[in-house]
Amino acid sequence: MDMQTWRDSRSRADSATNALREALAALDLPERVQRHLRPMVTHQGAPFVHVGMLSAEHAEQIVEALRIASEARSLAAASRETGS
Repeated sequence: MDMQTWRDSRSRADSATNALREALAALDLPERVQRHLRPMVTHQGAPFVHVGMLSAEHAEQIVEALRIASEARSLAAASRETGS
């Protein structure tokens, strides 16, 4: 992997990590959960966010937020389709 590929991938991983930190903060998850997030780049240049271990309680909070977001997206799509 060349250096530019690594930089681009690292930038993307950093952005995704920061966005996830902001989302977790919006859910009022404690800082100790957010600080375990790490941007990573594989040897092939793929960007990742390492989340680490989450308590079951925190994972359930994240899942509930994702469900709500998914339902809202589905409702918005249905509304656009019906023209309402």
